[in-house]
Amino acid sequence: MLQDDFITLTLEKEKNIALIAHDNKKHELIGWCKEHLEILKKHTLCGTGTTARMITEQTGLVVKGYNSGPLGGDQQIGAKIVEGRIDLVIFFSDPLTAQPHDPDVKALLRIAQVYDIPIANTKATADFIITSPLMESTYEHEVVNFNKNVQERAKSL
Repeated sequence: MLQDDFITLTLEKEKNIALIAHDNKKHELIGWCKEHLEILKKHTLCGTGTTARMITEQTGLVVKGYNSGPLGGDQQIGAKIVEGRIDLVIFFSDPLTAQPHDPDVKALLRIAQVYDIPIANTKATADFIITSPLMESTYEHEVVNFNKNVQERAKSL
């Protein structure tokens, strides 16, 4: 691969963190936010509808709310990842309950992976990420240069 096949993305010291939880996991995520309140205060927070509102009401953290997951909130968060406006996703998902918007959840997880965005689906993973020394500094990572990829595909079609 050539050097211009990749671009470097930078996660700044102040991270943009998305907070999401399925209904049966909302209270667990709120408890987690309370545990890590001092760290989370240093970052910009957003989340899907009900989760964002509940976190703000119960912790005092400012969390910008998007639509609820089933009404497109997961896709809004995914779009922000593509725009480079989300650096980290904390998503307490419920593996034991079927979700009507499961395709949206899978799309969000996929786009986070495509853009090499850290994503935690469990409390343990979230604990490891939020307490990492990398949370206190900038972090550079390489992703595929999608603009070049699109141009090359357009030429070959």
